[in-house]
Amino acid sequence: MGSQPSDHVIVIGAGAAGLTAARELARAGKKVTILEARGRCGGRIDPLPVEKFGYPAEGGAEFIHGEAPATNALLREAGLAAQPLRGTRWSVEQGIFSQGRPPEPGSDRFYAALAELKIDLPMAEFLRRHFGGPEHARLRRSIMRMTEGYDAADPERASAFALRDEWMNEGPGNQGRVAGGYGALIDYLAAESRRHGAVIHLKAVVKQIEAAAGSVVVRCADGTAHAGSSAILTVPLPLLDEITLPPAVREKVSAAAKDIGFGNVIKLLLCFKTRWWAGQRKELADLSFLISEREIPVWWTQSPSTAPVLTGWFGGPRTRTMQGFGESRLIDVGLSSLAHVFGLSPKQLEGELVAARAIDWASEAFSRGAYSYATPATRAAQARLAASDGQVFFSGEALYRGPDMGTVEAALASGQETAQTIIAGSAAAR
Repeated sequence: MGSQPSDHVIVIGAGAAGLTAARELARAGKKVTILEARGRCGGRIDPLPVEKFGYPAEGGAEFIHGEAPATNALLREAGLAAQPLRGTRWSVEQGIFSQGRPPEPGSDRFYAALAELKIDLPMAEFLRRHFGGPEHARLRRSIMRMTEGYDAADPERASAFALRDEWMNEGPGNQGRVAGGYGALIDYLAAESRRHGAVIHLKAVVKQIEAAAGSVVVRCADGTAHAGSSAILTVPLPLLDEITLPPAVREKVSAAAKDIGFGNVIKLLLCFKTRWWAGQRKELADLSFLISEREIPVWWTQSPSTAPVLTGWFGGPRTRTMQGFGESRLIDVGLSSLAHVFGLSPKQLEGELVAARAIDWASEAFSRGAYSYATPATRAAQARLAASDGQVFFSGEALYRGPDMGTVEAALASGQETAQTIIAGSAAAR
């Protein structure tokens, strides 16, 4: 017997959360339709052409963070491998290169005070209360920079509790990559979803969801409509404002989404003829990360791969200073930042350049930013969004209540959880 209308789930978004939920539901015998606004699957996982960069470059998500059980289980299932990061981290301050990142004076006291914190505060407020004196200026700048750069978060909103859990229990150093890129994982999830009967519609921009007793209708910008028993919204938080939702759902979204942070990232990939930085300074032959005070403050290599590519990263609210720059100008800013660090002219680096991409995720129409972060009110907001009415569900990295919010791991785990909630609800209704 075919699937009954009461078993038809419409998944909005074919990113990691949407594809994971779709596959789990299809494997459980549900009829599944996936509506994806882009012309590709993956969402904020954005594989770039191998022929352009010489390897499966990532325009979006790139790293595996922490233990990542859902990610690693899926990699094993797909026959893919995780590749640990290799190489040495360097920092540059006033033209002086130093290996690693020496702890700022007062950092031991900072982490001790953070561990003792009993009531959650925004990180900036925590710093003002406990480390507000002029003697802590360098420490404050370092913590603010890590909050903005690594977490793409606004220190005036970011939860000190969440950052404590992340920095003290995992730390930004525990990272790896998917060998072959996250695109291979997305391809596997899409193929598995289709194999179990899910249908994927690309370039299907959802504009409205209507709900009645026991059913939903999802309407797209091209006039098509899809009827089902329930819908899962996996789109990035800013896009929820662009979809007309049932009144009760809209009220819930309006009350909750504002309490979940959502940050931006500008990511640049510069492919050169050679690994010129190792020629400039022999000690950088195994460079992994390079941190400076320039406009694009963080760069990394593909170590242990010797691909002649430097990836630039600028995250947090200060990315608004480059809003509207356009790709060409962002690439120029990246070349200028690197040139200044190495005492070269931008023209010299431009002559070495083979290929380049610059992605300002805030300007990407179907993302409006990079990823979410926790504020002191986020956990309560996530609980409100997770309390489904049985027809419209929310899923994605912003809904994940574990320590890896904002990551691919969070999206995969959230997709699995949402699917299991629907499956369990169906079983209970029988």
